[in-house]
Amino acid sequence: MKFDREAYGQYQSKVKAFLKSWRFWRPFIAVLIGGLAGFLYYYFVGCKSGSCSITSDPYISALWGGLMGLFLVNSPCSRGKC
Repeated sequence: MKFDREAYGQYQSKVKAFLKSWRFWRPFIAVLIGGLAGFLYYYFVGCKSGSCSITSDPYISALWGGLMGLFLVNSPCSRGKC
């Protein structure tokens, strides 16, 4: 099998363009902001007794916030298709 340098260059430029696009960074930033919001919710509001399943652990709270951020950004309504 022969290595096709031209096809590899085209593929590499497409990957670089995708990594620089807003389509890649928008969900990434939303997960970071959601995770930070989840952690801040744990820190300021969360229950310390351990009876609350989401807000009693900072990792679960940050994970939950990150998932909510991802769901908000990728929902059909955020793209105008409601």
